[in-house]
Amino acid sequence: MRTALAAAALTAALAGPALADWQATLDAARGQTVYWNAWGGDARTNAFIEWVGQETDRLYGVKVAHVKLTDTAEAVTRVQAEKAAGKTEGGSVDLIWINGPNFLTMKEGGLLRGPFVADLPNAKYLDLSPGAAASVDFTVPVEGYESPWRLARFVFSYDSAQMSAAPASMAAFVGYAAANPGRVTHPVVSNFMGATFLKQALIELAPDPAALQAPVTEAAFAVQTAPLWDWYEALRPNLWRKGEAFPENQSVQDQMLADGEIDISMSFDPASTAAAVAEGLLPETARVFVPMGGSIGNVSFVAIPFNAANAEGAEVVANFLLDPATQARMQDITVLGSFSVLDPARLDDAARAAFDALPTSEALPTLEELGPTLLEPHASWMTRLTEEWAARYTR
Repeated sequence: MRTALAAAALTAALAGPALADWQATLDAARGQTVYWNAWGGDARTNAFIEWVGQETDRLYGVKVAHVKLTDTAEAVTRVQAEKAAGKTEGGSVDLIWINGPNFLTMKEGGLLRGPFVADLPNAKYLDLSPGAAASVDFTVPVEGYESPWRLARFVFSYDSAQMSAAPASMAAFVGYAAANPGRVTHPVVSNFMGATFLKQALIELAPDPAALQAPVTEAAFAVQTAPLWDWYEALRPNLWRKGEAFPENQSVQDQMLADGEIDISMSFDPASTAAAVAEGLLPETARVFVPMGGSIGNVSFVAIPFNAANAEGAEVVANFLLDPATQARMQDITVLGSFSVLDPARLDDAARAAFDALPTSEALPTLEELGPTLLEPHASWMTRLTEEWAARYTR
């Protein structure tokens, strides 16, 4: 008996305090309902979140209630209001899908619980070294205050049967639109997808792209965006409806592509075109392209507000999202199709085999075809860029 107890004590010591405490987290989480505030504009993502809740309930007794947002700032504002009112516990938001400017706002405002990522057993599958994709959010160090769950890359989609040659660069969009007036558009820039279209062009056209990695200043903004506005002035007259109106979001633009009203749509999910083909929403000849030199990529994270009522359950959900089996299911184009955030070098043979067995499609680009991943500008650039576009082009 003493030998067995000694062995158990040694095992606990080797596990380290974080993993030794994980059972206590599981015990506290059982029976909790995690209110996961997440964008609700994509049916496949909504279905995946529903499945996550079913599995965490089955495995750990942790339910998930998806609070569907049209804008992540809705949840951020709610947490800010609770802090201002002195509500330091029992908050209404337990988990939030977040990155970019919203993460910066919450981190600087002391609105996040943590650091917690190192406490998650499945964090062993992540590359958390300084500068790694899972450690930086729009140039802002994560420092354990949010946990990655899916990869995103900005891509364009088109019908290869109707369009023989896609624009090779953002600069080439001007010539394509001039030759095909009314056949190109983008979501309104107040929408994340429309803003990303501008950011992709900014990175390509800026005199010094490295300047975009630092917080924006008015002087830097004027210099770095001058070529962008020249480009947009040349593009705009040949946009759909002469650039006087824009699709509300990606879903609307995808439907316009499917209806043959425009030639190009865009997405932050390289598998969305293949999924749409499989569902009969796009023709089998639909394909994906990215500009020469690559496209913007980032990691989607989940974070836990400082006053979350069900923080232990939120950690359980965040850990489940990092399970290799969960990540493989998420990467399946028949389910969601988002690329995994896990470091392949840290996976065992069984996990690698699960990824290798995933279905593919001619409309699904390879990592090689996607080319280099371009870093997101500092979050402050996106805020300033959307403000300037609105000042110039909305009435």
